[in-house]
Amino acid sequence: MMSSPVVLALVLSLVSAFCYAAAAVVQERTAAGTADLRGTLARGSWWGAVGLNASGALLHVVALRYGPLTLVQPLGALTLVVAVPLGALVARRRTSGTQWRGVALTLVGLTALLAATASGSAPADTLGTGEVLAVALVALGVIAVLVRFATGGSALGGLAFAAASGIASGVGSTLAQKLAVGPTLSWSVAVVAVLTVAFASAGLLLSQKAYRSGLGGPLALLTLVNPVTASVIGIGLLGEGFQYGTTGTLTALAGAVAAARGVVLLSRPQSHQDRTGRRASAPAATRDQPRLPRPTRLLRAGLPSAARVRPVTVELTGTSRAV
Repeated sequence: MMSSPVVLALVLSLVSAFCYAAAAVVQERTAAGTADLRGTLARGSWWGAVGLNASGALLHVVALRYGPLTLVQPLGALTLVVAVPLGALVARRRTSGTQWRGVALTLVGLTALLAATASGSAPADTLGTGEVLAVALVALGVIAVLVRFATGGSALGGLAFAAASGIASGVGSTLAQKLAVGPTLSWSVAVVAVLTVAFASAGLLLSQKAYRSGLGGPLALLTLVNPVTASVIGIGLLGEGFQYGTTGTLTALAGAVAAARGVVLLSRPQSHQDRTGRRASAPAATRDQPRLPRPTRLLRAGLPSAARVRPVTVELTGTSRAV
């Protein structure tokens, strides 16, 4: 049976994912209807999306107060599960079979992870100051290597930026948990707060870099690397684990694989046929119009007879010229 703090963390994570998904749909619609940044800032819908993102972030931090990292972070994948059908509903387009398979696999995988991780109580232990600094230094080193690789002109630059963004966001959430679990005012807490804001901002900026090469692959990798980073820290440094021993561990791994496959399917761009639900057909009025002769037929017909061509005198600025 799940304890009360974990149930609260689960509910907060679900509402947070819905806020993020709704914000993504509103941002997509706003971007499609505006041509520049000034037009975007002038629209109330964009500011509504900002409010939804802020609410989702706040709920996520509160969820980290009541649930372990291995539970709360993977539930972030629910954002895609909600955003895909919600975006299709708002845009009045059909959700493809591939996307429904992605939704199903993601939900099955997260349910398996939930069964293996949701039995614990609220987190009582957080990273110490030395562990915070060690995690920050290691993360900065890995991010620097990925950014250097991405800026080296490689075709995988977008994926490298996405991996760096996922690591930065995962570390930011881990540090945010330390701030959420009853901190006392001290210099170390101030350092953690600065690092949290820095890693969260870096994750946002790196994701924008990643999306320049496309959305599908970088979005999938970012969504997967984020919870993996937080879970590795939670298991390695905070002693978080899975219940039911080996069976629980295998169940969690199987769930992670299923959820990863689901995220990849959800991140695939839709084809034109999937978006419209049918192939685009020419309008009836266009089909009924008479066809124009092809250029090749005009050439085969030849030019008019030379006997019919007569010179024409045209007055151009006072000078007679024969054409």
